[in-house]
Amino acid sequence: MPTKNEQLRQLIERPGLIRTFAPHDVFSALLFEQAGIEMLFLGGFGTAASSLGLPDLGIITLTEMADAVRRMSGRLSIPLIADGDTGHGEIPNVQRTVREFEAAGASGMLLEDQVFPKRCGHFQGKQVIAQDEMLDKLKAALDARSDSNFVVIARTDARAIEGYQAAVDRANAYAEIGADVCFVEAPQSREELERLPNDVPYPQLANMLTGGVTPILSADELECFGFKFAVDPVGSLQVTGTAIQRLCQAMQSEGRVDGLADEMLSFSELKDVLGVEE
Repeated sequence: MPTKNEQLRQLIERPGLIRTFAPHDVFSALLFEQAGIEMLFLGGFGTAASSLGLPDLGIITLTEMADAVRRMSGRLSIPLIADGDTGHGEIPNVQRTVREFEAAGASGMLLEDQVFPKRCGHFQGKQVIAQDEMLDKLKAALDARSDSNFVVIARTDARAIEGYQAAVDRANAYAEIGADVCFVEAPQSREELERLPNDVPYPQLANMLTGGVTPILSADELECFGFKFAVDPVGSLQVTGTAIQRLCQAMQSEGRVDGLADEMLSFSELKDVLGVEE
C-alpha cells in the first residue's frame, strides 16, 4: 500500500483537479475524509482560530503548528499538507520546519515569500521579501526533505504588492528550482485566474476564499483553466461559526436546542464519525 506521501504524489500526477478543504480541527478533518475528500490542507488561519481564538497574523509558532499537524495526520488516512508560513524564520528555521512537519506526519508544506510576521493572504498590509531571499529559503526546504515525495508548495503574495506580472515571474522562478506546486495568492479578477495556468505552466493551487479578494469560480472552471488544486481555506470555520450562533439563539430565545435537530448530526451519527464501535 502506498504511503501518504506517495498517495499525494499520485494525486498530483493524476489528470484533473483536486477538490479539497482546510479543516480547522481534527473533527472537521474527519468529516471531510468520510465525505470522500482525498487530501487536506492544515492552514494557519484555521489553526490560529481554533487553538488560540486569534487571527492569522503570524502568531502561531512552529511547535504549535507541528503539534496540530501531529494530531490531525495521526487521525487521518489521507495526505495532509501543512502551512509552513514563512518557514518561521531564516534558513535554519525553514529547515527545521520541514523536518518537524515530516516527523509530525505531513505529506507536504506551503512556504511563502511574505515578510515575517506574515498576514493572511487576503488581509491588507502584506509585504514580501526579495525574490532571491525566497529562492534561498525554498532551496533549503527542498534540501531538508528526508523523503523526496514530501511536496513543497511555493506561495507568492507579490500580486498585492508588486502586481500580477511580478507574481507570475516569482512563481516561475520558484518552480524552476524545484517547487512541486505554485501558489499565486489573491489574484484579483477572473481574467487573472484564467491566465495564470498559461503564464505559470506548472501545477498550481487556486485559493477559493469566500469573501476574499479573489472571485470564486467553480471547480469545473478552474479545472478547465488548468489548475491542479481548488481549496476552500476557511469554510469549515465559517459554517461552524454560523451554526454555533444559531445554537445560542435557540437557547436564548427558546430555552432548548432540540428544535434544531434537523440541522444537526444525530447522537448516533456523531458516535459513528468518531468511531465509537471501532
